[in-house]
Amino acid sequence: MLAKFKVIFIISLISLLPTLFIWLPFFIRAESVWGIPLPKDGMATVVANYDGPLFLVVAKTFYDPSLTGNYSFGLPNEYYAAHFPLYPLLIRLLSPITGYPYAMLLVTALSSILAIYFFYLFIQNYIEKKDALWITLVFSLLPARWLIVRSVGSTEPLFLATIIASLYYFKQKKYLLAGVWGLLAQLTKSPGILLFIAYIFAFFYPRLKELGDHPANTPFKQSELKKFLSILLIPFGLIVVFFIYKIQLNDLFAYFHSGDNIHLFILPFQIFNYSQSWVGTFWLEEIIFVYLFGLLGLIKLVKLKDYDLAWFVGIFFFSILFVSHRDIIRYALPIVPFLFAAFADNLTKNEFKYAMLVLIIPIYLFSLAYISQNVMPISDWSPLL
Repeated sequence: MLAKFKVIFIISLISLLPTLFIWLPFFIRAESVWGIPLPKDGMATVVANYDGPLFLVVAKTFYDPSLTGNYSFGLPNEYYAAHFPLYPLLIRLLSPITGYPYAMLLVTALSSILAIYFFYLFIQNYIEKKDALWITLVFSLLPARWLIVRSVGSTEPLFLATIIASLYYFKQKKYLLAGVWGLLAQLTKSPGILLFIAYIFAFFYPRLKELGDHPANTPFKQSELKKFLSILLIPFGLIVVFFIYKIQLNDLFAYFHSGDNIHLFILPFQIFNYSQSWVGTFWLEEIIFVYLFGLLGLIKLVKLKDYDLAWFVGIFFFSILFVSHRDIIRYALPIVPFLFAAFADNLTKNEFKYAMLVLIIPIYLFSLAYISQNVMPISDWSPLL
């Protein structure tokens, strides 16, 4: 038991220390870091990062149209339906302790610890235990966009925590736990349904293939099939969300009426259309590297015959090919932990460790610059407090 608490303590430090270093210049209202000018609004800059204030609105109103109009963002009520309820509810739960803005950061921080803890458990299936803390430390920092969302109001840490936990238990055939964590993932973000689709393929495809190869065999064990039904908790979560919208917004499908929050297009690679409203630039070459690492990781997982992960990574990666949004790396974050598994043998080499020592500085500077500029304009803070 003592050893387990020691691990949790170390994981907590691995998760929290990078975030605290990100917050520090804003907390002390530093004018600049390494020549990078910073806003003079202190921690308000961190709280105001997209989409944090919008989650605060949901936390305070729970989609009630009679209340959402009290905020100065000028958004239609349906817009908030793009922000699923679990993260705002957790903010609301902790708000009596810290107030809403800092409750949001606290939920993000706790979710990050949970995500990194489950990553630590998960990654031990792919490396020697002595290397687990090292790769966990790397995961706490890389990619930089992950460090950023772990330091502001964001659903990504909670979403990744639930995704990693669900897949961790699914691989152990603990389908009830996989379903429960999958349910929480679905209550956090809409792409949670992709986890359910991946599980359907991961469970049924090999059994149907076996049935085709050996028709006399019985690939479906009744007891295992009954346990797998727990995975239905994931689409049940989506139904719950839609019924919340029906009750609060009188629109069962309010999510699909939330405006330009859904960035999926019929044709793939529309992100290179610089005229798209959420692209707005032709400086997009790094997107090709996102695709490259995603494809290489997927191929590696298939070669490793890790089909459970390969189905999820493949389905999720395929979906982001149709996303047209400049911040594509944020959309790809849910597959990152599993790309770490694919490339685990490379991440433990000394060459990579030396590279990480150099990368720490640009990761930190990029994070500060991004957070300092990715700020929602807020004319009146009082309704959000």
